[in-house]
Amino acid sequence: MDGRGGSFVAVRRITQDHSHTAEIVAGSGAWIGKGFSCVCVQGSDSDPRLSFDLTPSQEECLQKLQRRIEVNYDNADPDHQEALKELWNASFPEEELSDLVSDQWKEMGWQGKDPATDFRGGGFISLENLLFFAKMFPKSYQDLLQKQEGNRAMWEYPFAVAGVNITFMLIQMLDLEAVKPRTMTGIVFLKLLEENDDAFDILYCITFKLMDQQWLAMNASYMDFNTVMKSTQHELEKQLLLLEDITRIEDMPYFSLLQ
Repeated sequence: MDGRGGSFVAVRRITQDHSHTAEIVAGSGAWIGKGFSCVCVQGSDSDPRLSFDLTPSQEECLQKLQRRIEVNYDNADPDHQEALKELWNASFPEEELSDLVSDQWKEMGWQGKDPATDFRGGGFISLENLLFFAKMFPKSYQDLLQKQEGNRAMWEYPFAVAGVNITFMLIQMLDLEAVKPRTMTGIVFLKLLEENDDAFDILYCITFKLMDQQWLAMNASYMDFNTVMKSTQHELEKQLLLLEDITRIEDMPYFSLLQ
């Protein structure tokens, strides 16, 4: 991390008669792009001497994922606009979104009224990750969005911003922008990706649940977010390195966290 200043939001939980509301509060810190905390460093298993030849199938899977990573969020693209509407509907099915630019988005943990600003840090794939999570594991998604599990802090991490951080962290940790992996975790992940095109999206969901688990275990508050993310990355790397013989992401022990 460098020392550049940026902005972030924290969410203060206010409990009244067993119901919860959220207050979004601005702060400062070191964040990727203009909105997200850069907590990602190359994994400790990185070794420039590692040599790994991709099979044609692995190369094709990696390139397909890299094409997704390269897509920037474009708020003028009708497909991107539709995906954003889908995300809202999946997150708050009983509340109608008044407009794509609206203060309602702050309920989800975006920094302002236009999520497009925050997606610059993670690209369109960060929206795809959130939408995949909401559709495929709706209970786990809602538990995280509504902060329904555990003893929560007064100042909570903002859900949506955390989600974009997780996308960015995984891309860096797995070295997905390289021609071929230069870390053991990247090599192990490619085997999982070869078996399941959705491996990155599933790993994202696992990581989000794991991050929240770490958050609760550490009794964290918003100032601890970077520490929690580093701990999550370390735990995930450790898990992947123990799974060299596993080829299905569904066989990861942490997969059981998802509902």
